[in-house]
Parts: sequence; C-alpha cells; structure tokens
Amino acid sequence: MKTAFLYQPLKNKSVLCTACYHRCQISEGKTGICGVRQNISGKLELLVFGKAIAVNIDPIEKKPFYHFLPASKTFSIGTFGCNFRCLNCQNYDLSQILGYKGNTRYYSKIAWGKTLSPKQAVQAAQENGCESIAYTYNEPTIWTEYALLIMKRAKKEKLFNLWVSNGFMTKETQETILPYLDAINIDIKSFSDQFYRENCGAFLAPVLENCRNFKKKGVHLEITTLVIPTLSDNETMLKKLSQFIKRELGADIPWHVTAFSGKISWKLQHLPETPAKVLEKIRQIGLNSGLKYVYAGNILTPGLENTYCPKCSATVIERMGYNVENHLKKGFCPNCGYQILFR
Repeated sequence: MKTAFLYQPLKNKSVLCTACYHRCQISEGKTGICGVRQNISGKLELLVFGKAIAVNIDPIEKKPFYHFLPASKTFSIGTFGCNFRCLNCQNYDLSQILGYKGNTRYYSKIAWGKTLSPKQAVQAAQENGCESIAYTYNEPTIWTEYALLIMKRAKKEKLFNLWVSNGFMTKETQETILPYLDAINIDIKSFSDQFYRENCGAFLAPVLENCRNFKKKGVHLEITTLVIPTLSDNETMLKKLSQFIKRELGADIPWHVTAFSGKISWKLQHLPETPAKVLEKIRQIGLNSGLKYVYAGNILTPGLENTYCPKCSATVIERMGYNVENHLKKGFCPNCGYQILFR
C-alpha cells in the first residue's frame, strides 16, 4: 500500500480521485469504483501498490499488438480491480475482486497479490528475453502510481512500455504516463454511449477523446472492439466506429474486431459465441471504410489475422494463433517497398 498522487483533498477528510473519468469523491474508509484506491484518514492509498496478481510472459500479439514488435515477447503484469464493470469481462475474478469490490469491511481478508517491485519487474522482463512490459489484464489507469515507477525503470533499461486500456483515464493520468508510454491498445467497446452506460458503467466520450490525444502525441495506437451478439454487433454502429477511426485517428490505425465467448464472461454466459462469418463481414466493413489494417481475432479462420500490404496486397506478416511469420524488411513490404510497421 502506498499513498497515491492522483487525487485532491476535500473537506471532512474526503478526497477526489483524479485517476479516471469517474473522478470519485471518496469519504473516509471507502474506495472508489475501482475498489483499490481507498481513503484512509484523508489520504488516498493505492492498495495494490507493489502487488501483482497476474504475471506472465506473453506473445505481444496476445495483447493484441500487430504493428509493434511483431513476434516478440512481452512481460505482462496485472493487479486487482477495475473502474469498469463490463458484463462481458473474462478477467472478472481479478477486475471485480472476487465479489468484494466496494465492500471495504472484507478488505483485510484479501491477499492483494505477490510482491513485485519495479526493479523485480524489469529484471524479470530482461531475464525472460522480453522487449517490452505490458500493463494489462485489468485497467492500468487505476494503478498508475505503481505502473509509472515500473515504466520509468523500464525506459532506462531500453524496454518498451505497452498499455492495454479501456481509455477512460483523465488528462492528469495521460500526461503522467506520456513521457514513458510507447504503445497503447484501447478498447472502443461500442460506438454507443448507451452501451457504455448499461454494460460498462461508464460513458463513451472520454474514450474517444483520449484516442485522439494519444494519436496526436505520437503514441503507437491500436484499437480493439469485442463483437458481442445482440449487444455490440450492430453493423450500422460498427460502420460508424470504423469511419471514426479512419477520420479522427487515421487509416493506418490497426482495428481488431474480436469474437466473444459467453462461457468465460462474467454475466453474459447466456449469449452465444460470435460467428466467424459475422467477424468476416465486420472486417470487410472496416476495409470498405478505408482502414488499411483490420483483423478478426479469437477465431482460427486462415487469413483474417494476416497483414497485407495496402499498396500491392502482398502478405507481409502471416499469423495463425500466436505463430507469426514476419516477411517485412525493416518494416517495409519486401515486394513493393511500402512502409507497414510503425515500430
């Protein structure tokens, strides 16, 4: 546990958390929506500081990043808690803190995870041949103070920093991490504010604005959208989303449309899996909107996760699951010389 710095003191020992757009006003003894930022005696304490509940060596494509260090390994770290309550969450045992989120009287019973100092995290990444560290599994915004110290040390050791995020952070958080952040994959879960309010407990506008800001600041950006049958599979909505990406972020931004599985979701186990033919159609919608790189994920249909040269259509990166064959020559198409990768 460590005192956070993304907060402001209020009257009567209350505090205003400034990590995410909820901007929770937290009275003494309580936590914010995330469940891991607690007001203790008028100070906001980060309960998961220095504690990791999920640590793995992953293919970078799993995050997913397809245009950043392809076929490399990334050291993945996650903690407890989340500022969203997505009904489809597959990491709900972490994000919703085993059902204890918000019930602070139970917090003394929670083992917040395994101790992992910033120095240990960076050393483990190096020892395992990773080129990057990914802040993932749950929303890194809620543990920015912990992530930041790892990011600073990683930057000194020439490791790249990657965030996998819902994009709901404040300007204060974004400015804090920007000097050390190399790439971010943001979930735009739907282009419907109603979807965000009903299924995530949040709202859409800050996510879109943060995508614009990261792009403007030169951070490598990729977008992911989970296609949930009956909830986020509306073709008109997805067409508008693809047009937003093209218009506001750029045709070169990779868009990952991924399949949903109710079996591993938090509260949508009654819904069917996303049919492969639906993802194929949505992928084509994105391409028809002018996006150069649209990928269909979580399915094993050959060709839908490959990278094709926008100029000559040559297959420059082949992917099947996490098996990757990179035919690029220093980021350029070997057939026509078109530049594909950003990093």
